[in-house]
Amino acid sequence: MEYTVQKLASMAGVSSRTLRYYDEIGILKPARINSSGYRMYGKREVDMLQQILFYREMGLSLDEIRAIVTEPGFNMAEALSQHRRKLLEKREQLDVLIYNVDKTIASMKGEISMADKEKFEGFKKKMIDENEEKYGKEVRESFGEDAINKSNAKLMGMSEEKYAETSRLAEEIMATLKEAIKTGDPAGELAQKAAGLHKKWLMAYWDSYSEDAHAGLAQMYVADERFKAYYDKEQPGTAEFLRDAVMVFTGKA
Repeated sequence: MEYTVQKLASMAGVSSRTLRYYDEIGILKPARINSSGYRMYGKREVDMLQQILFYREMGLSLDEIRAIVTEPGFNMAEALSQHRRKLLEKREQLDVLIYNVDKTIASMKGEISMADKEKFEGFKKKMIDENEEKYGKEVRESFGEDAINKSNAKLMGMSEEKYAETSRLAEEIMATLKEAIKTGDPAGELAQKAAGLHKKWLMAYWDSYSEDAHAGLAQMYVADERFKAYYDKEQPGTAEFLRDAVMVFTGKA
């Protein structure tokens, strides 16, 4: 079955203008142009539009989506399997949050008692899921499944006080780095203080510490554009400066 722009747009819940724009940027071309000059879409285009909308719901930009769906090896069945896994992860995250809210309401009504740390389980689970989605593959390849699983378990077991302390520590690291960069010396006192604070922050999550792992993570901050963007968001060069400071701190310089 074939669809015009208007019919496909109505069925998919998007505007006709959106479909025309997708054609213009090369993300979704019609199957053919009929004799009257109308764009016509077949089954393959319907399936591709579904994929595009899935990726849009996941928060990807059109440029990112275009790079994925126009890749020569793009496989729709594999893409759907990935979508399903991510949706299940989101459902699990929502289930944890809903359960957390229900327990909090019951606690406020005096129906059950609820430990303080339980009140933050949903938020910590959300952080873990987001980190897994963004960086999971890279950090698991670098540090191993066991290390990351233990780190996630340690985060889930954190008390409210420990969680707040760790958040404050992360802010202190960035503030110290900001001042240390002004010295231009990664081996200087301020830079080494930042590296020491970074070690302390890591130990809140890591099951054990090693200088090699610390240095490897610092190198990843520079090599991976996502980590680099996080550290460089306020001051370009922060990721590299932290890497250099950690290299001195761990004796790897």
